[in-house]
Amino acid sequence: MKSRSKRAAGSSAGSPALKLARSAWELQYRDAQGSLALAEQACEQAIAAGDVAAEGRARLARGFHWMRFAKPAKATEELALAQRCCESAHDRAGRILAVVGSARCAWMQGRYRESLDQVLPLRAEGMHALKGAERGMLLNGIAGCYSSLGQSAEAFAYMYQALRESAAPRTHGFDVVLYCNLGHELIQLGDHAEALRYLEEGIKRCAQLANPRLLSVLLINRIACLTDLARPRDALADVRRVLELPADETGRGATGAAFETLAIAALRAGESALGAELVARAVDAVAASPVADEHVELAVAEAELLRTHGQLAEAAAHLEGALPRIDDGVSLRVRCLYFEFLADAYQQLGNAPQALAHLRTWQRLHVERARRASQARYQAASLQTELLRLQHERDESEERRRAAERAKAELEAINRQLSQKVDEVQALQSALERLAVRDFLTGLFNRRHLNDVLPSMLALAARGREPLAVAIIDLDHFKDVNDRYGHLVGDMLLGAFGKLLATRMRKSDIACRYGGEEFCLLMPHTDAQTAQRKIAALLKLWRGVAFPVEGAHGGGTLTGLTFSAGVSDSVRAGGAAEQLLRSADACVLEAKRLGRDRIVAHSLAAHAEPAAVPH
Repeated sequence: MKSRSKRAAGSSAGSPALKLARSAWELQYRDAQGSLALAEQACEQAIAAGDVAAEGRARLARGFHWMRFAKPAKATEELALAQRCCESAHDRAGRILAVVGSARCAWMQGRYRESLDQVLPLRAEGMHALKGAERGMLLNGIAGCYSSLGQSAEAFAYMYQALRESAAPRTHGFDVVLYCNLGHELIQLGDHAEALRYLEEGIKRCAQLANPRLLSVLLINRIACLTDLARPRDALADVRRVLELPADETGRGATGAAFETLAIAALRAGESALGAELVARAVDAVAASPVADEHVELAVAEAELLRTHGQLAEAAAHLEGALPRIDDGVSLRVRCLYFEFLADAYQQLGNAPQALAHLRTWQRLHVERARRASQARYQAASLQTELLRLQHERDESEERRRAAERAKAELEAINRQLSQKVDEVQALQSALERLAVRDFLTGLFNRRHLNDVLPSMLALAARGREPLAVAIIDLDHFKDVNDRYGHLVGDMLLGAFGKLLATRMRKSDIACRYGGEEFCLLMPHTDAQTAQRKIAALLKLWRGVAFPVEGAHGGGTLTGLTFSAGVSDSVRAGGAAEQLLRSADACVLEAKRLGRDRIVAHSLAAHAEPAAVPH
């Protein structure tokens, strides 16, 4: 029996569970909920089948989803299981990605150095084992660690490399993450105008994804950017959009609510009630958070709320109480936010020494921000150049795609038109074929069709040594009907008789309008005497027809209709088709000579057999 790892590495390479898991992974940015549903399904199938490779990939997709939408601890546990499965299945790429996810969870808990120590050693191996957007995820994880440690130059360098590695036309939505992170890093350096440009591009691209979590992060970054630009009222629409997203796995997720950032924007925009509500929600959300930035920003939000209520001294005192938290773990942006508020508060209170001291601290931080921005400028410029290049390439690709779609649509329209024309021609051809062999008045076949089929039917009858009967029927006194009631009534009478023939004959029989008021019936496997009995039954039915008419001489009901018929068969008549028709025609003439309203059959004794006593 094979071991689990060998079985996983071999037979599961194309298993349905593994295909589901890979689809879930590729879908994680484009459709978060769809990705989770596929991952759940893949995990269930993989465990049932003992497919460890598929289980590892399914847990990987599920762990990354929980990292964004649940708590880091839950995601860390799932990613550890994913890593063990991938190691057992010898899936190097899966194992590396599991470590990247675990490191991200540590980063989310404020353990930035630990996170960097996890992912940085994987760089060389990851560049060989990973491809495309997955390489970008590793490099972007390293960039995030450097960013949080205040090393913007290194952060930009890795973001630049992540962007190059994710430059394929199909990034499955990962490029939107890079736009978001670039905007965030530019905010940290104080380049708000440029940050706003990239965030807005990311938000526009995010509209093509079903990923509310990623949208919420982009919006929160734009709220912070607009607030720093002293445009808090412009940020209110984004604040409300974030709040409309449900705080669960279908929306922005339980992590990183950023109520403190939203509260500052609302309070500075004059929305005191909304600001107070957001501060209260931030207190609950930040209480257990290990991220120093969140605690300090919450203190600023609480101070803003106090200032809104006219309690400026209490606001300054509240912020002074948060001073011990201002250490290297707090970002430059949040430290600038903190000291800027204190300097402004003390100035309004008339405490010039305190205002000056905090203003100088704010200036030192601002200078440090500018220094870091200068260090990172080359990498930032390279990154922006790469973004523009990729944007140009993608615009060209999109235009080619649209042109191809237009050409395809035009071709489909031409094909539809052509198909419609072909259908019309075929319908017309069918109609013409029907008209060529059908009598328009009675719906029966015409004499042309009779001439076409009679020879072949005779040949079949001869081959099978069976008789083929031919009956010629002539409606009696038809000229009198036309003269008395008009040709329209005559035509209706012909149509009625044609319908009677069509309903009474067998499927193998062929009924034709022979000409004028004459009709011809071809009856396979039938001799003259049998055909005579069948025609007699038809005559009885025709006698019983009551036909309402109107004419120049008044209206009424036409009754007592009769016909004269002659019947022959291929055995008795012998010879070719013309001879058989002449034989039946001679019998019709004999029926008329005998007084009409009867059927005369060709017999070897050449005598007439009336179908019934004539009227």
